[in-house]
Amino acid sequence: MLLFVGLGNPGREYALHRHNAGFMAIDRIAADHGFGAWKSKFQGAVAEGRLGGHKVMLLKPATFMNRSGQSVAEAMRFHKLSLGDVTVFHDELDVAFGKVKVKTGGGHAGNNGIRSIAQHITPEFQRVRIGIGHPGDKARVTGHVLGAFSRAEQPLLTELMDAISYAAPKLAEDDAPGFLTAVALKCPPPKPAKKPKNDKPDTEEDV
Repeated sequence: MLLFVGLGNPGREYALHRHNAGFMAIDRIAADHGFGAWKSKFQGAVAEGRLGGHKVMLLKPATFMNRSGQSVAEAMRFHKLSLGDVTVFHDELDVAFGKVKVKTGGGHAGNNGIRSIAQHITPEFQRVRIGIGHPGDKARVTGHVLGAFSRAEQPLLTELMDAISYAAPKLAEDDAPGFLTAVALKCPPPKPAKKPKNDKPDTEEDV
């Protein structure tokens, strides 16, 4: 069995927050791939199903973000899972909105859910980093992360979650490069805005 974990905070008031991008991805996978009904277990909500030929359990910890590791560790112990069986979907400030990256291990980059899981099972688990972008100012980070996706962001958010769900079987096959390729083909990342032709660089570094 594989364990796909989505990070977020439980409750309707948090449902559309950027910090709940992991919950959103897991919900879309469950709906699109015919997973069973959600049940209360392991201090969270779980749903079981298959991705390709692999049995997968989806988990949304109900412990709030900073104690997510309790729920993940309990599920791993019960099913005798190894680190290689675990993939965690979470929001990532350091990845542009509309992009997705995958990595195994590393730091928590200020994400309390990742920090908690690392404390309970060690940091060497696979992460699907769902970009929410950085507001550009440290003072605005908390409000950005704990704020809802804007109306203008909604169409791309929907496309991105569709793409993550579509590509999820690749993750079950332990094919992270294939997953990222499928996501990018289904939901091409937005191109950076071009400067008008008559704009001149302000400094030599802009050349």
